[in-house]
Amino acid sequence: MSDEKSPGSAGWRSLGEFIRSQRELANLSMRQLAEIAKISNPYLSQVERGLYKPSADVLKNIANALHMSAETMYAQAGLLDDSGDREASHHGVEHAVKLDPRLTVDQKEAIIRIYRSFVGQ
Repeated sequence: MSDEKSPGSAGWRSLGEFIRSQRELANLSMRQLAEIAKISNPYLSQVERGLYKPSADVLKNIANALHMSAETMYAQAGLLDDSGDREASHHGVEHAVKLDPRLTVDQKEAIIRIYRSFVGQ
């Protein structure tokens, strides 16, 4: 039986996809993020593809490099309980919107207001 959080599982692939999307939103190459997070480029590649289970310290370094809270990253990794997961997820979405250089300040505020209305915040 495959454990949902074993390397190569859907859970770790989902985390890797989240990290990749946040890296792309931040306009960082894999090499740049790896350097900022103080991990090797091949290691980051394996994490993004869901082939390797990163430690909490590595997740924290990646989160810091992407200018997001470690809690957001831990929530995406399934390391927090549901209440923390929901709150961190909301924070992650809003953070991603705020970081998007293609949006004006007014557009960012409008998107966040709409998002909050949908999630009931």
